[in-house]
Amino acid sequence: MKKVVLIAGDGIGPEITRSVTKILKTAGAEIDWVECLAGEGAYKESGNPIPQDTLDAIEEHRIVLKGPLTTPVGSGFRSVNVSLRQEFDLYSNIRPAKSLPNIDSPFNNVDMITFRENTQGLYIGKEHWADEGEHAESIAVVTRTASNRIIRAAFDYAQKHNRNKVTLVHKANILKLTTGLFLEVGKNVSKEYPDIEFQDLIVDNMAMQMVLNPQQFDIIVTTNLFGDILSDLASGLVGGLGVTGAANIGDNAAMFEAVHGSAPDIAGKNLANPIALLFSSLMLLDYLGETGIRNRITAALYRVLQDQKYVCTPDIGGKGNTETFTEAVCAALQY
Repeated sequence: MKKVVLIAGDGIGPEITRSVTKILKTAGAEIDWVECLAGEGAYKESGNPIPQDTLDAIEEHRIVLKGPLTTPVGSGFRSVNVSLRQEFDLYSNIRPAKSLPNIDSPFNNVDMITFRENTQGLYIGKEHWADEGEHAESIAVVTRTASNRIIRAAFDYAQKHNRNKVTLVHKANILKLTTGLFLEVGKNVSKEYPDIEFQDLIVDNMAMQMVLNPQQFDIIVTTNLFGDILSDLASGLVGGLGVTGAANIGDNAAMFEAVHGSAPDIAGKNLANPIALLFSSLMLLDYLGETGIRNRITAALYRVLQDQKYVCTPDIGGKGNTETFTEAVCAALQY
């Protein structure tokens, strides 16, 4: 039985976590959950949003399923999510966006996956005042090593999962050194994968193309800031952050998470939508090699969305709640 660190998170986190772990148990997933704290709840309890016990557990077990976290306001701490990704060098942020049955969205037949470099770019937080109160500067760092490993991860994924095309997104026409380096590495890596189509697009053109014809894209790979923006845009094309999962994977650790907010306004009201965290848990099952269980849960979820959407939560047009959705997926697993 595999041990996996479970961080329920803040706000609606505990509710959607209970839902997802129940579905996984019903499907027969043999996971020994190691429950830990992080985020605002941990800060209130211990004065630290990432307690040492949590870091030690992740260090030992190397796999995490995490609900949404709230970084305490005014505490002096940076984003808990970013800190965890950097602490364990989880350099690949992987965000699938796929059209779902009966989910209102502008497009059909969207099926794209964004690979976002997770450790560099502007998000390293190297900022300073050049003239206090008048002139602030921020430094973006892009290295050949980090570029190579994220781009190679995208191509390896495409090859393993029979995907046909990788699109590299950059701004090398203006940011000639940083994203120019990223593009140079991408062109070199692409030569090692002759069976996979490669293209590069400037980020502003990419954003326009995504809302004009998203079906043209398959695997997208880009830098940290661009990936943050484009992966949320991709989610919007298929129904929003509430229906898309995410993984953060490095060479020796992995964290699977819901990237939507903790929604404190509906916490404890049995209204939270667990689908994003459920999709993240399916990526976890894939990482563990449990593809059979993953496929069974996927099929059960699709049956519920197709035939019993009324049991789903109101945010996706249902008349149900967290519990009715969970029970419906569990029931669908029996067939």
